[in-house]
Amino acid sequence: MLKMISQYKGLRRENYILFIGKIVTNMGSMVWPVLTLILTQKLGMTPAQASIYTIAIGAIQLPLGLLGGKLADKYNKKRIIVFFDFVSVVFYITCAFVPLGFASIVFLTIGSLFQNMEGPAYETLIADITTTENREKAYSLSYLGANIGLVASPTIAGFLFKDYLWLSFLISGLAIGTSTVLIALFVKDITPVEEHTEASLYQVAVDKDTSAWTILKKNKIILIYIVEMALFWCAYGQWGFLLPIDIANAHGADLGARLFGLVNSENCIIVVLFTPIITQLFKKLVQTKKMVMGTVLVLVAYVGFWIGLGFIPTYFITIALFTFGEVFMTISSGPYTSERIPASHRGRINGVLNIIQSVLSSVAMFAIGNLYTYVSPLSAWIVVFAMLGIAMIINFAIISLDRKYYPKLY
Repeated sequence: MLKMISQYKGLRRENYILFIGKIVTNMGSMVWPVLTLILTQKLGMTPAQASIYTIAIGAIQLPLGLLGGKLADKYNKKRIIVFFDFVSVVFYITCAFVPLGFASIVFLTIGSLFQNMEGPAYETLIADITTTENREKAYSLSYLGANIGLVASPTIAGFLFKDYLWLSFLISGLAIGTSTVLIALFVKDITPVEEHTEASLYQVAVDKDTSAWTILKKNKIILIYIVEMALFWCAYGQWGFLLPIDIANAHGADLGARLFGLVNSENCIIVVLFTPIITQLFKKLVQTKKMVMGTVLVLVAYVGFWIGLGFIPTYFITIALFTFGEVFMTISSGPYTSERIPASHRGRINGVLNIIQSVLSSVAMFAIGNLYTYVSPLSAWIVVFAMLGIAMIINFAIISLDRKYYPKLY
């Protein structure tokens, strides 16, 4: 166990502050685990109507994602994170003091959009202050921190859902605020690491005025990868959309919210326990193969959930498989892009990734929500299974193409 923990030694001090910040922020993640239930059970939306909300969010995220990426490449990343977090805090806390309805959803949406805009800056900052050799460990540590914070919050959110939902908004705002103060005070050295190894050749900065699309045209494999990742994360996201709806339909709204909260907490506990183990045991396995493993595990988990729907132990078994898949994908996807694109364009490329992911997610969510409401739940799940299947096929192609495009990384 000590070996698993000691693997995170040697990172820059700022990595550990960001790790603590993730813990604190996610300790207050009380709203998003039950958002689908808020829309369908509290506000009376159908799954199709709830999907329209997701589409609207995706449409708004398109320009904001690009803007967040451009700002991350041009300005001080720490200041971007602190400012956007501050805006999020104001809107989350406001949600706690207005009656639950259209206005609170608008405030929640604005707060979440600013949180998403900081995403490219956060991801890029981790890449900037690490080397090719220790970058995967840094992303693993950040992911670990996020899930340590999430261990209890989804379960608490499930129990607050019925009578004290306002408290969930307040806790979320205060937690993000605390994390923001930590980052503002203690993240000081964000000077990008300069590497001079053969493996870092692909990360050499280019003229900042060069567009992201020009970079992507020279790195076509990254374009293919972005499509594959968009399909995966779109399907992955259904655990926060279709799963709570199915569980609530099978067991009732109140018990469904509690069960889904417990499942969320199990997800986080497994991440906390097994992320260091998986990171250490599979450190020599190339990132592309880890992605295949992640996709296969999530697909098997979803199929198992659908087959066992209504039998409560099934949820806890399948979420374990799902979580292992999530771990494999998360610890490999961030380092994959950062090691293959110029450091000067990490923020913008992450912004493009977020945009394509948002577009595909919006289209798929609309189709899935309508299929679930007007055709059958099974038809909606078939679309999810198909997305993961296509992502898996693309991933197998990337395994062979990656060696051809980036031989110095092997």
